[in-house]
Amino acid sequence: MTDWNPALYVRFEDERTRPAAELLARIPLDAPRLVYDLGCGPGNSTALIAARYSDAEVIGLDTSPAMLESARTRLPGLAFAQGDAATWRPERAPDLIYANAVLQWLPDHRVLLPRLFGLLAPGGVLAVQMPDNLAEPSHRLMREIAAAGAWAEAIGDPVVAGRVGRMLEPAGYYDLLAPLAADVDVWRTAYYHRMADAGAILAWVSATGLRPFLDPLAPDAAAGFLEAYAAAIDEAYPPRSDGRRLLAFPRVFIVARRAP
Repeated sequence: MTDWNPALYVRFEDERTRPAAELLARIPLDAPRLVYDLGCGPGNSTALIAARYSDAEVIGLDTSPAMLESARTRLPGLAFAQGDAATWRPERAPDLIYANAVLQWLPDHRVLLPRLFGLLAPGGVLAVQMPDNLAEPSHRLMREIAAAGAWAEAIGDPVVAGRVGRMLEPAGYYDLLAPLAADVDVWRTAYYHRMADAGAILAWVSATGLRPFLDPLAPDAAAGFLEAYAAAIDEAYPPRSDGRRLLAFPRVFIVARRAP
């Protein structure tokens, strides 16, 4: 894929940061010494971590040079490094591995999450939040339109399948981590974001979920795909009583603590 667009991502920063803050609030640590923020993006979640744990060494990790540049500009006093959470191994065992809205992009969760949990220092915490919205109209329509249009071959079957089948049910994550952990807290929340219009929903997903569909397309094909998708979104998310649209956005949260 092409690199991420930090400006487009932070257009809805308040909405994107809310689950990051709620995940952080449930972490049962008072004074971690070393914290990694996996998939730190433009640093919005990293800023929350640094504010709560002001005495900790906080390091942000991301695959995107553009996101890392944005994060360094925002938080010049913190350390940021380029790396992939799928293969990342820290030099020292962290007290907190915080992964907000990143692991849903990675495969093999039955291997990935126990591996990340095993990297923790004794008493450490793995804190994860993942969008769980593939069944929502916003993402279901991406796949349907991609498979049916003239652009289907260019996009390809793997992209159309996307993350379908990659994530476990919340209880599956509990069963995966409970035998390894001193404590596991798993929950699922559906946010209903107030959006000005269908175009705002399109702008939201253009920063994230739409990227794998648009990246393979020539400009004319991409424009055609977006036109068809925008029309479908306008129908799927009708105006509410105040004229706004409500974007339902379910998310899964996991907080697993290692024994001291």
